[in-house]
Amino acid sequence: MSAPGAVKALLLDLDGTLLDTAPDMANALNLLRTEQSVAPLAFAAIRPHVSHGAAALVRLGFPDAPDDLMVELRARFLELYRENLSAGTRLFDGFDPVLRRLEDDGIRWGVVTNKPAFLSEPLVEAVGLRSRMACMVSGDTVAQRKPHPAPMLHAAKLVGCEPGQCLYVGDAERDVAAAHAAGMPALVALFGYLSDTDTPQAWGADGLIDKPADILRWIDSPVRSAGLTAAATP
Repeated sequence: MSAPGAVKALLLDLDGTLLDTAPDMANALNLLRTEQSVAPLAFAAIRPHVSHGAAALVRLGFPDAPDDLMVELRARFLELYRENLSAGTRLFDGFDPVLRRLEDDGIRWGVVTNKPAFLSEPLVEAVGLRSRMACMVSGDTVAQRKPHPAPMLHAAKLVGCEPGQCLYVGDAERDVAAAHAAGMPALVALFGYLSDTDTPQAWGADGLIDKPADILRWIDSPVRSAGLTAAATP
């Protein structure tokens, strides 16, 4: 367990943690379904799958498509998504005050995402975050992606901190696995894109958080995970 004051950098997953990208991702999937003469899916059915990327979303939308068609559908999905990348995407409620408090305290923050750079870079630029970030590690920045620790270790170097001085927050089991493999504590954002079958209590995270402000509570707490996990557990 880290000592109070040890966190010098906050690293964040993008989709389902820092940004609510589900409206634009769902829109792209339903545009694709419409092109294929298939009825749109309900937003509530799409949202839990957004953190798992384009391939998972396209498979959700076209569960019976053969692999060769899946390749074409995924490519078209990415085209549609890129055309409407930030129409409905926003910071999750309460995140901007958290980022400003970190900036005031001299705690650097950045993103480690599996989203490829041709999408992640213009997205954070469009929502006005790029100039505030200390690092941006996309899914193709290094050779491996989460749950491999390589992106996390690369991010730590970019922010100029030891891995153990970084806190990672994400909304998927791979986020916890990648952070711990890199020697970082990890929190799970319960406000992210979790499904009814996800069991974040079993992922071994250092805390479960209901809202972005809980990140500051964890950083400031002399007993880091105690209370947060219990309070946030459904």
